[in-house]
Amino acid sequence: MAEMTSQQMAGKLLAAGFERSGPSTSALSDPIADTPMVVTLDQLRPYDHDPRKKRNPAYEDIKASIRERGLDAAPAITRRPGEDHYIIRNGGNTRLAILRELWSETKDERFFRISCLFRPWPSRGEVVMLTGHLAENELRGGLTFIERALGVEKAREFYEQESGAALSQSELARRLAADGFPVQQSHISRMNDAVRYLLPAIPTVLYGGLGRHQVERLSVMRKACMLAWERYAKGHTLVQDFDDFFQEVLSQFDTQADEFAPQRVQDELIGQMSELLGIDYDVLALDLTESESRHRALVSDPTPPSAPPALPEPGTMARPPAAPAPSALAPPATPGSREREGGSGTDGSPAGSPVAAPDDLLQGHIVSPAPTTERLQSIQRMVADELGDALPDFSANVLQSIPVQAGGLYPISDVWHIDAGLDTPDRLRIHIAQFAREIAGEAGLDQCIEERADGVGFACHASAQPPSPQGRAVLTLLASLAGQSFTDADLDGGQLAAELPALLHGQGDANRRLSDTALVKLFRLLRLARRLLDLEFGAASPGA
Repeated sequence: MAEMTSQQMAGKLLAAGFERSGPSTSALSDPIADTPMVVTLDQLRPYDHDPRKKRNPAYEDIKASIRERGLDAAPAITRRPGEDHYIIRNGGNTRLAILRELWSETKDERFFRISCLFRPWPSRGEVVMLTGHLAENELRGGLTFIERALGVEKAREFYEQESGAALSQSELARRLAADGFPVQQSHISRMNDAVRYLLPAIPTVLYGGLGRHQVERLSVMRKACMLAWERYAKGHTLVQDFDDFFQEVLSQFDTQADEFAPQRVQDELIGQMSELLGIDYDVLALDLTESESRHRALVSDPTPPSAPPALPEPGTMARPPAAPAPSALAPPATPGSREREGGSGTDGSPAGSPVAAPDDLLQGHIVSPAPTTERLQSIQRMVADELGDALPDFSANVLQSIPVQAGGLYPISDVWHIDAGLDTPDRLRIHIAQFAREIAGEAGLDQCIEERADGVGFACHASAQPPSPQGRAVLTLLASLAGQSFTDADLDGGQLAAELPALLHGQGDANRRLSDTALVKLFRLLRLARRLLDLEFGAASPGA
């Protein structure tokens, strides 16, 4: 091989090396796991949807602590995909503001470069971030009611973007609880009222710390005034609607929170409505007072009952519009007539035959008592009134509907009525499965009922031990109602026709008959299953 000349050697040494042909990366991607890192204040921003709008009441104390000791714990940070700066992940916006102040005041490097814990941006980023900040703020100094309300409304917006559909208050409460920020459904209703109707008129008062109880009172007051307005405004030509009127009056009281007096607001509302509508002041005041009294019955502390709740007085029993049975309308006997009744009845009935009293009539419809209290009944009535629902009254419906009481996990007071809060497929399936489990439990086979998210909500499976004749009949009946194959539960469907008479009314063997409580639950199960199928295959009203 010929030797290379010096020029050839130089040419080879100066030849270009391997070059990258793919795209170049200007910056590294974010870590995919929790990673400690040091960032500067220039790289870090506060969370832009932080629910806290006012300065933390403990701001100065936190600042003094950080000045002396630095940060006790590294704040959690994250970064939205495609953005340059990091943001606080959950809580820590107050500490970030303090660090900026301390850096501005001292130029101390320990306030500028911060040890943080980077956490990857979650798949449900915005919702997780917001609920995390809500929960953290509650733990580290609390939020005002309006700040909490605005945070919950923002969370509703994110949830609806996720699902593509509007959320009910109950579904919003469920999702918030699942994401670590539980809020009662009744509070969500008041929060919505505060944001929609109160915040535009009294922002200073609300951000000043007006509490939930006063917000509730204003909300109830507004609703009572609106009902009175609608009742008495008929036939009047008014220059403004009620919402404009209410906010105009309320805005006059946007002072400091500690100076705010709901009673003064009510007096002003009644006075101006009296002039506009031509209705006496006292009449309007009575309407509003009645609504507030009902609300106080809901929020007052319960008094422990000294004795079990009494049955309704005879005078409070509702009468049906049709002509009732003679026994139900028999006049009360006086002491003298009671002695005369010892001989013979006025209608030719045998001597001493008892006349059915309303209390006896009521007791005749109770299979097993459904636990309740006057307090619970008051709450149920108030909630139904607030939502515009009709609350079934067991004692009033004894002669009109299909009322019956049966205890259990879901006590039954009316076989037919379906509450609005229950009228969704998922909830119907939960109740149906529980009733099936309790019915099977009569034969010791509750473990053979499996809850399902499809069909009517449950399925039966074979018992580990051979069931009793009653248990076999119960499982066969429930499997038939669930629409499943009998072989799945090791049952003989051909025996169902022969076993039903004994199971339902005791023909041939009274020991195999379902108890009255289980029979009521079977009726309720059938009613809910029919409603479930109505919802699945075409909406119909609960009473259809």
